[in-house]
Amino acid sequence: MADFPDKVNTQTSTRTHSSSSSTSPRFSPIGVDINFLKSSIGILMVVELVFGLLVWALIAGSVISSGDGAFGWVIFVAVLMWILTIVLFLFYLLNLTPKLPMVPWLHLSLYFNLGATVLYLTAFITNASSVDPTSIKGTYKYNNRAAAAFFAGVVMISYGVSTFLCFLSLRGHSSNAATSQATGRNSA
Repeated sequence: MADFPDKVNTQTSTRTHSSSSSTSPRFSPIGVDINFLKSSIGILMVVELVFGLLVWALIAGSVISSGDGAFGWVIFVAVLMWILTIVLFLFYLLNLTPKLPMVPWLHLSLYFNLGATVLYLTAFITNASSVDPTSIKGTYKYNNRAAAAFFAGVVMISYGVSTFLCFLSLRGHSSNAATSQATGRNSA
């Protein structure tokens, strides 16, 4: 019993938070990530937002007659993808992705861009097939539909390129020791 101290300090201490201490990524302040805007994914998202806005504005502003029910699908795809792209863009721009580590952001971006590519492909085909080649070029109906079809094609291609870049990024991050050893890419 000689090893047991006579007095034991049972006082607990609390840690005070000061502004100079380092904070975890979850509780760090929100800031604009300028490097994201300079990246290829950031530039493609800006292209998707600008031209996606043009697609749905041109369709919404065109005169739709009773036989043009397919334009409901085109405007649905354009507006839905535009809103979802804004949300995803803000998450990346404000650097909120490290604050939510439980979300698999690379997979989410890959599947989002793949789905957007497929949806815009259907919207592009629907829109392009509605342009009547026998209508008078230069009329309001022809110009809006042809321009919307062109911009839908641009947006579809940009989502496709984003899908490819997300796939390459995911493939680069998914290698581990077991796969590198099995494929013979072991650096050791």
